[in-house]
Amino acid sequence: MNATGPAVVAEGLTKRFRSFTAVDHLDLRIEKGEIAGFIGPNGAGKSTTIRMLCGLLRPSEGRALVAGFDVGQQPEAVREHIGYMSQKFSLYGDLTVRENLRFFGGIYRVARGEMGERTRFAITMAGLQEREDALVRTLAGGWKQRLALGCAILHRPPILFLDEPTSGVEPEARRRFWDLIHELAAGGVTILVSTHYMDEAEYCNRIALIDRGRLVALGTPGQLRSRHLGGELFEIRCTPLGAALHVLQGAAGVIDAAIFGDRLHVVLGPGGLDQAGLPGFLQEHGVSVQAVRTVTPSLEDVFVRLVSTHHGGQDSS
Repeated sequence: MNATGPAVVAEGLTKRFRSFTAVDHLDLRIEKGEIAGFIGPNGAGKSTTIRMLCGLLRPSEGRALVAGFDVGQQPEAVREHIGYMSQKFSLYGDLTVRENLRFFGGIYRVARGEMGERTRFAITMAGLQEREDALVRTLAGGWKQRLALGCAILHRPPILFLDEPTSGVEPEARRRFWDLIHELAAGGVTILVSTHYMDEAEYCNRIALIDRGRLVALGTPGQLRSRHLGGELFEIRCTPLGAALHVLQGAAGVIDAAIFGDRLHVVLGPGGLDQAGLPGFLQEHGVSVQAVRTVTPSLEDVFVRLVSTHHGGQDSS
């Protein structure tokens, strides 16, 4: 691996499938030891980007360096320096925990003299002691995901790509999985992880928001919250929600409005409605208001705002 420079660099990275552009001139830089998050709706291009960075797909345009190797020109060298955990569960259900680890150790060319120590480390990391001889198909989802992570790091890769690693896993198991990710990063491993869980994005050092194949925003969770709303965020408890949303979307000073559960989140800018005027305005339009309060924006607020802005900008072009 290149001893200097970032772990991952993408410049104008593009992937087309005939007339469809899945990834559109993506620029990205990930530093060594960083946990970088890929956030975006289904079909945004996250998995395609990861597969290109892993050397599994050849870019249509642009270039990317992973561990100092060009993904288009040196895909084999790239794969020797990374671990990859795919979106779909890829272990063998009819093999035991230990057999899966030995199988993947062989694929990754782990030296025979090191296989025992590496296998024991993976079993301990995944918390699968006393389950070494259990068939993988009998394990709960959280155990399977941790075992898959153990298989992906058997060869001690400096860079790890995780594509939706906790999809369909219960919250407690997701939290424990992220504890493992942070332990690996603390040991110097660079990690790029895609997820559609907004709470998981908070665990990343930086977040890349991708929509329709394009990079929409990049920054730390705090930077994204403070930079991209464009106004002050309010939470409104009112009924009916649909009518309130319709009225507010056309009101002066309303930058954005969206339904969050049983409440509305509204971003207000200068020169129109303010917090004091919201209740009266809504009541004039037949909406019953129970409470209005200022709230700290979440990444979900930022996500909704940026994606809606991005779509609006594209639609108008």
